[in-house]
Amino acid sequence: MKFIISGKNIEVTPGLKDTVEQKLGKLERYFTPETEIIVTLSVEKDRQKIEVTIPVKGNIIRSEQTSSDMYVSIDLVEEVIERQLRKYKNKLVARSQGHPTASSSGNNFKKEFFESDDDSSETDEVKIVRTKRFGIKPMYPEDACIQMDLLGHNFFVFSNAETDEVNVVYKRKDGSFGLIEPEFD
Repeated sequence: MKFIISGKNIEVTPGLKDTVEQKLGKLERYFTPETEIIVTLSVEKDRQKIEVTIPVKGNIIRSEQTSSDMYVSIDLVEEVIERQLRKYKNKLVARSQGHPTASSSGNNFKKEFFESDDDSSETDEVKIVRTKRFGIKPMYPEDACIQMDLLGHNFFVFSNAETDEVNVVYKRKDGSFGLIEPEFD
């Protein structure tokens, strides 16, 4: 695995670099040597944040964790990435009817990734417990944000009156709003 480690408002010391490579290096048993792991360490006030991004064919495995101690954040992000990998593995196995190969995943994963038995993968299975249906009326993104606030939700699905496409507005951690627009390949 190739680590790309950078820092924002923090010097990436040899100790931090070693800890990141040691913790995330545990994932090496799953990935090919060419796989890049992009790590960004940052400090905002008293918050120590780590962002990890691993591009894999057609998807991104990503986690962002924040705590008051960078080493705790590193531990947390490693746990989340491992959990995401188990879910991703289950998805790939299900898609290929139980006969995955390293080449079917775009050569990002070693054969061992699919062969490893992980008892906890059963508990990480995605299960949809409720389906909601509702009418979507055209509105502007700003109106959708107001509607979202009135409902007390942190996201809202709507038909954009300007583009006639289904969009999503969401509330960001800093209290501002985001807009998700579809992009078809």
